[in-house]
Amino acid sequence: MATPGYDRLSQIDNSFLIYESDRGAMHVASTQIHEAAPLRKRDGSLDIERIQEYVESRLHRIPRYRQRLAHTPLERHPVWVDDPSFNIAYHVRHSRLPRPGDERQLKRTVARLFSQQLDRGKPLWEMWVIEGLERDRVAVHSKVHHCMVDGVSGAELISELLTAEPREKVEPPPTWNPRPTPSRLELGLGEVRRVLAAPGQLGPGLLELTRDRQARQRLVDRLSATRHLLADSTGSTPVPFNQPVGPFRRIDWLPMSIDRIRAVRRSAGGTLNDVVLATAAGGIGRFLERMRGLDLTGVRFRVMAPVSVRTQDQRGTLGNRVSAWTLELPIAERDPLARLTCVRERTEELKTSKRALGAETLTQVTEWTGSGLLALGSRLMTVATPFNTVITNVPGPRDPLHLLESRLLEIHPHLPLMGTMGLGIALFSYDGVLSWGFSADWDLVPDLHDLVLATRRAFEELCARCGVAATD
Repeated sequence: MATPGYDRLSQIDNSFLIYESDRGAMHVASTQIHEAAPLRKRDGSLDIERIQEYVESRLHRIPRYRQRLAHTPLERHPVWVDDPSFNIAYHVRHSRLPRPGDERQLKRTVARLFSQQLDRGKPLWEMWVIEGLERDRVAVHSKVHHCMVDGVSGAELISELLTAEPREKVEPPPTWNPRPTPSRLELGLGEVRRVLAAPGQLGPGLLELTRDRQARQRLVDRLSATRHLLADSTGSTPVPFNQPVGPFRRIDWLPMSIDRIRAVRRSAGGTLNDVVLATAAGGIGRFLERMRGLDLTGVRFRVMAPVSVRTQDQRGTLGNRVSAWTLELPIAERDPLARLTCVRERTEELKTSKRALGAETLTQVTEWTGSGLLALGSRLMTVATPFNTVITNVPGPRDPLHLLESRLLEIHPHLPLMGTMGLGIALFSYDGVLSWGFSADWDLVPDLHDLVLATRRAFEELCARCGVAATD
C-alpha cells in the first residue's frame, strides 16, 4: 500500500492564501493568443477535448497541478496533498467571445474571468480556452494561485505546458497514482516532529556565527538591509487609485519591441529594467497629472519591484522564491532622459546596498514566527498598502512555443491586487516582444486605457530623445 504523502507550504507561499479576501483574489494569470486553425475539428468547431487531453498529458511535469490544499490539525498550516478526484475537464474550460470578437471584447472577458476566485477545494488553477477572436485566433486565459508560483516559476510553467516544436499527436502520459491523503494523526505527528527539530536546525547556525567572521558580516548585512527596507516602506503619497479595492478588475495590455528597448538602453545607459521603470514613471506621471488633474509637486510615488532569489538548483520547482526592492519613481520629472538617469541611480544604489536582502530576511523570519505575523501584515495591508503599486518584469521564453500545432503568437501577464493597491503592472517577454500587462480595480481606474496610452507616449518620447526610430 502506498504511503500517505504531503508537502508543507512555505510561509511566503502561505502568505498569498492569507492575503486573499473576497475583495482581492490572489492568483496570477496570463492571456495567450494562439493560431486557431490547428485547434479545430474537421467541422470547424474548437476541439476542446483534444486540448484537455494534451494538457493532461503534460501534468506529470507539474505534480502540483493535481494537488489540493489540506491543513494540519494544530497550527492549521496548509499542505499540498494529491487530489484523487482530479478531473481535467473542471480545469480546462471552454468559452466564446460575442461577435465580432475584437481585442476590446477579449479584454473585458479576461477581466471577468480574472476577477473570479479559484475554488480552494480543488487544485488551484484554471485554463479558459476562448474562441471567436478576430483574425482566426484563439485565446487561452490561464490562472494559477500565487501560493503555487512566482514570476520565474510561472514562466517555466509555460515552457512545461507548451513545446518548442509543433506536435500533432498527444503523447500518452505516465500512469498517475495519487498518494493516499494523510490522516489528521499523521499530519499532527508531522507538526510535532517539525517543532522538535527546530532547535537542532538553529544550533549549527549559531555555532557558525561564533566561529566564522564572514557569517557574522552576512548577518550584519541582512539586519542593515532589513532596517532600510522597513524605513523605505513608509512615506509614499496616496494617489487616486490607492483606495480599498473591490472584487472586480479591468485588464489591458501594451506590447513593445524588445529591440527598441535595448536600443534605448544602449544609447542612454542602464539596464532594460531601468528603461521599463523610467517609462512607467513617465506614463504614470502623465496619467495622474493630465487625466486626473493631480499636482505632482511633493508626491512620493513608490513601487515594489519583486526580485527573484531563485537559485540554479531551484529552477523547475514551483512555489515563491522572491525578495523585493521598494523605490521611488520620479513621476514629476518631465524630461524622459532625466527620468531614466534618476531611475538608474536609484537602482544602482539598491544593488550596492543589498536592499533585497531585507525582504528575503523578513521572509525567512516568518518561517519561525508562523502565520500570526502574516495575518497581522494582511490586516495592515487592507488599511494602507506601503507602496503605490507593484511593477514586476519577468523574462519569458525567447523562442516560439506551440500548443499542439498552434503557434503561440502573444502572451500578456496579469497581476493580482490587494489592500489599497488599485493598479498593478506586470511585464513578460516572449519572442522579441515585451508585453505590459495592466491590472486595475474596476471602479478606481475606469480610464485604464488612458494609462496605457500615456505609457506608450512616454516610451516614444524616450525613443525620440535617444534617436531610436519609430515603428509603423
